[in-house]
Amino acid sequence: MWGGACMLKHKINYASKKELASFFVTLREKIYHMNMIEQRLSAAVALAVRTLYGAEAPAGALLQKTKKEFQGHFTLVVFPLLRISKQSPEETAHTIGAFLQQHEAAVADFNVVKGFLNLTVATPCWIALLNEVNADPQYGLRPASARSPLVMIEYSSPNTNKPLHLGHVRNNLLGFSLSNIMRANGMRVVKTNIVNDRGIHVCKSMLAWQKWGAGTTPASSGKKGDHLVGDFYVLFDRHYKAELLRLESQGMSRAEAEAQSALMAEAREMLRAWEAGDPEVIALWQMMNGWVYEGFDETYRRLGVDFDRIYYESQTYLEGKKTVLDGLERGIFSRREDGSVWADLTADGLDEKLLLRSDGTSVYMTQDIGTAKLRFDDCPFDRMIYVVGNEQNYHFRALSVLLDKLGFAFGKSLVHFSYGMVELPEGRMKSREGTVVDADDLMDEMIAAARGISGELGKLDGLKDGDADEIIRMIGLGALKYFILKVDPRKNMVFNPKESIDFNGNTASFIQYAHARICSVLRKAEAQGLSLPGPLPLSLAIVPKEEALIRRLSEYADIVREAGDTYSPACIANYVYELVKEFNQFYHDCSILNEPDEATKSLRLSLAVNTAKIIRSGMSLLGIDVPDRM
Repeated sequence: MWGGACMLKHKINYASKKELASFFVTLREKIYHMNMIEQRLSAAVALAVRTLYGAEAPAGALLQKTKKEFQGHFTLVVFPLLRISKQSPEETAHTIGAFLQQHEAAVADFNVVKGFLNLTVATPCWIALLNEVNADPQYGLRPASARSPLVMIEYSSPNTNKPLHLGHVRNNLLGFSLSNIMRANGMRVVKTNIVNDRGIHVCKSMLAWQKWGAGTTPASSGKKGDHLVGDFYVLFDRHYKAELLRLESQGMSRAEAEAQSALMAEAREMLRAWEAGDPEVIALWQMMNGWVYEGFDETYRRLGVDFDRIYYESQTYLEGKKTVLDGLERGIFSRREDGSVWADLTADGLDEKLLLRSDGTSVYMTQDIGTAKLRFDDCPFDRMIYVVGNEQNYHFRALSVLLDKLGFAFGKSLVHFSYGMVELPEGRMKSREGTVVDADDLMDEMIAAARGISGELGKLDGLKDGDADEIIRMIGLGALKYFILKVDPRKNMVFNPKESIDFNGNTASFIQYAHARICSVLRKAEAQGLSLPGPLPLSLAIVPKEEALIRRLSEYADIVREAGDTYSPACIANYVYELVKEFNQFYHDCSILNEPDEATKSLRLSLAVNTAKIIRSGMSLLGIDVPDRM
């Protein structure tokens, strides 16, 4: 409760005494986080306008956070009120400010800068906020219930012809973090993956192994299965390019050479044999895919991501073909003379879309239709979110329209979480040419870099080898994850491993070290027999650095909501960074364990405990571990 310092002042000098008293008594009986304080002040402003001017405040009269260069916490722009007040901007602001200071205990002071009314929130309100944060172990997170919306989130979507690479890393980290964030916003979440385990690209690897593999296996080669299969995909491309050059040297154009390629014809024939159920081709496919799945699982475990349901295109494409043919019978789609099936989406601002080739084989769109249907049959969701790069924006626009035309209610609610590409300082990666950054190699390199930098700085001196290894893993993988997730997902980004591990910048290492330092302070407090008390008295005085840290802590709930509303893990990442910077400034200026005043010491211990709590919570939403020691 607010307590004596935030009690309603008992004297009312305006006409609506009963209304005002009832209004403010109701407010004072609640504890508010930052957004609730803003709502409280907004409601008080509305009542002030109604009481002072006998009119309702227009929608444009909104509070906003006061700019750093001015004194105050919230600012009311009074210009939209001038038509009602019939006063100058300065007079209107002073009149409303005086009303709020007299009748709203949350307003300690105010100042006017032209048409801007800057309100200063009373100290007891900040203490109440800290008490609220401290009282809730899961502050900022909303639990799901049986009635919560069910959200299915697809991410990863690997091809079984190559290992996971840096692009997949961004996809997986975004998808996994988004799943955590949606769950933190009170939604039920199902994490799903669709494995692209069929198609011409898979047949290329299979054909290359059949021709030039000489029976090699992951065991005989000492390679992870996904790496081995990826090598054969690259090998196919090399032989294919060599064949094209040979045909072109005989006078053919590039298009003619591609049409005459015997190697590509063999790959297409293998795909047709696979779809026809040829036992030998199916056996080869099962063996090589099995190698890949084992490799994928190991990479996922290291990366710290997982899935609730996994679908395979080899199972969903038939459902897609069936659904498309049903749409053909209902006149939704049309068949051309060569036997191919198309959807005319020109009326929807798109183009004509191929759904079945002339030989009856399906395309990606067909498979996505089948996958969506099977998923909804298995798990009726309220929202389907696809975490896929922005080069597929058009594809998902078309998929949404097609699902709607086919009668699936979830078609219109489809969400494409479109993110930008990740590149290296030297440019884009190319899978066929083998110039990708392998996910496993990248994680190894990040951990090695963390070991080297930590050793140079002496961060892990005195720790046992096993403990040091675990912390080094946290630092290395945390650096990778944070560097990727702190960027607005809609933007393209350049990943530079050298910049990602820095103990003095917007990095996971900086945040992790701050958390470890707080834990060290708390261990010393425990050794001194200090314990965190219950609710702090609202009469406590606080200094500006303490207030600023409380404000930052209380913003966490709003940041979690914003991240969910905007599908942006970057909101969480950059908030935690700002929180750590705020704590470091507080820690520099305000002694904790050596503070002689016991009440102030309790306040500062509470600030340290809750800063560590919010750091752990925020980083956990990003899938990043924070060590207790560094």
